[in-house]
Amino acid sequence: MWPFGGGARSPQALPLFPLKTVLFPGGVLPIKVFEQRYIDMTKACLADSRPFGVCLITSGDEVATPGGSAPEIASVGTLARITDWDMPQLGILHLVTVGEARFQVRGRRVSPAGLVTGDVQAIAAEPARPLAESCAPLVKLLELIAARVGPQNFPVEHRYDDASWVGYRLAEFLPLPLSIKQSMLEINDADVRLQVLQKFLAQQGVL
Repeated sequence: MWPFGGGARSPQALPLFPLKTVLFPGGVLPIKVFEQRYIDMTKACLADSRPFGVCLITSGDEVATPGGSAPEIASVGTLARITDWDMPQLGILHLVTVGEARFQVRGRRVSPAGLVTGDVQAIAAEPARPLAESCAPLVKLLELIAARVGPQNFPVEHRYDDASWVGYRLAEFLPLPLSIKQSMLEINDADVRLQVLQKFLAQQGVL
């Protein structure tokens, strides 16, 4: 079992999957894996029932190039737990992952094969907080988004009364720049996150 709790712990070694996306706690992220380094990482995670870490690429590419260096990544990422997988053809893995706890990258190293391992520390989960009545329009918008993207792309458990859950889901599905999505991940206050999102949507004429 991955020894990751909600309090402060000494850094743990964690394989990292740099991607041009932001995974939020509770979010569903399908990943197509075809590079051998990540196929090996996936097999090891499945064998040990361990998650890996997803971090946003801030500079560089997802796919390795000959002689290329590892991409630069954001310092805050999210654990990704594999919930389903399939190999439709040899050498290609289709994963379904679910976001768990956030973490801070304290250090990293790159193997000769190009796999990044981070020394990461858990970020405490936000306390459950009821959604303010003023956020009711955000819930209606999120319900519309859930219907549009379909149940296969939306968390099974719905928590429309939880401020963190609603904020994470909106940040996940709204067409925000990746840098803004990353900032939404790094915010440690659910009410502040919702206020920022509500202001953005009002400026766009959505609310």
